[in-house]
Amino acid sequence: MGKATGFMEYTREEANERDPLERLSDWKEHSAPFSDDALQRQGARCMDCGTPFCHMGTEINGLTSGCPIHNLIPEWNDLVYRGRWKEALDRLLKTNNFPEFTGRVCPAPCEGSCTVSIYDPAVAIKSIEHTIIEKGFQEGWITPRIPKVRTGKKVAVVGSGPAGLAAADQLNQAGHSVTVFERADRIGGLLMYGIPNVKLEKEVIERRVRLLEEEGITFVTNTEIGKDIYAYELQADFDAVILCTGAQKQRDLVMEGRELQGIHFAMDYLTKTTKSLLDSNFEDGQFINAEGKDVIVIGGGDTGADCIATALRQNCLSVVQFGKHPILPNDRSLDNPWPEYPLTFALDYGHEEAKAKFGSDVREYLIQTKKIVGDENGHVKELHTIGMEKVVENGKYVFKEVPGTEKVWPAQLVLIAIGFEGTDQPLLEQFGVEAENRKIKAEYGKYKTNIDGVFAAGDARRGQSLIVWAINEGREAAREVDRYLMGSSILP
Repeated sequence: MGKATGFMEYTREEANERDPLERLSDWKEHSAPFSDDALQRQGARCMDCGTPFCHMGTEINGLTSGCPIHNLIPEWNDLVYRGRWKEALDRLLKTNNFPEFTGRVCPAPCEGSCTVSIYDPAVAIKSIEHTIIEKGFQEGWITPRIPKVRTGKKVAVVGSGPAGLAAADQLNQAGHSVTVFERADRIGGLLMYGIPNVKLEKEVIERRVRLLEEEGITFVTNTEIGKDIYAYELQADFDAVILCTGAQKQRDLVMEGRELQGIHFAMDYLTKTTKSLLDSNFEDGQFINAEGKDVIVIGGGDTGADCIATALRQNCLSVVQFGKHPILPNDRSLDNPWPEYPLTFALDYGHEEAKAKFGSDVREYLIQTKKIVGDENGHVKELHTIGMEKVVENGKYVFKEVPGTEKVWPAQLVLIAIGFEGTDQPLLEQFGVEAENRKIKAEYGKYKTNIDGVFAAGDARRGQSLIVWAINEGREAAREVDRYLMGSSILP
């Protein structure tokens, strides 16, 4: 697709980024869409490869490769190159309910499996997707799609993250009456409160929610199942229920000093910050403040980078991110071949900002926290660490401490960002659904739990994962619910 020789004629261009130091003064998104001309050049780089690995959507060695929602990437790349934006939007919306989310915050496994990326930088797929959907809204091409016929069937969706919203959207378009229940005060799940505004401004979510409401979906906030409404009530009032509650239980540290004040889960820190920003522009004081503090983020993933970006905007004194793994190589290693997701070194937006402010990368690699020490008031004062090495023993990689690398780090705020263990167990007990390793038991592709009429999708079923996997599961679960209700399904 695109221009036959485009991948040889044009180089990859990166999205327009605001100056790292300048953007620390606000909470606006750090990047902006490409110009039309730039996007046409990027679309031209799509090389008409025989097998478009970019949309295969699978897992190789535990890493996502290609797009799990199977976006028709070569098709809309070609249409963008030809300036046929409306048709490109139509192609994009065939597979992706919410390109405005994935075009901003998806790690783009599609680009990791792009054929061009075998020898050159990948096609700028994510940026093209972002621009297509924003042009759709700007041009007025995206309007409410009101179902012409209603089936009389009612479906309850518990949880309003990407899986729940995708399931609700699909089922509503199939003609069912859908109600989404959310225990928070705003719709969006981790999209709303778990991702900072600087990556995903909340008006983007609210714009989509307003559209879904106009299309007929009912949203109920501040409602927790088992507290404000019981599972048996949902089962009595609705013909089917889909549990899309995510993997909310955060993984904790178990070590000396964990009980000290000033130690918080990353998601609590991010949630309170975003909520206070939206509620009062921080005037209510209902947030965890990093101002003037030495901040340590434990955990090397994207959530940790979000914590760095947030602490910088709160004017922290310093920030360091601890990771247990070694620094990644600049190019793929031999045991990470294409089309696997590339495990290569990169500066996330938060790391870029921290480097601009402090002059160096704030990440520490191969480091293990041994204990946390507090002051006389029971508040965290410092972390004691030791360096690690990754070695092979009996054919397996293990981490071993390196004597003589002990170090003490000042810290008045510690943020734990080491992932999630699974979904909340009380909800599962409410419905009586079976779980395994804190995940709801429901076969991928079928999504049925052991309780008739109750389905599960997204992180609640598969564990902590990507937004595109959540959308994939929400769409597929909607198809299975539609089949359960109607005997067959018209949904993809």
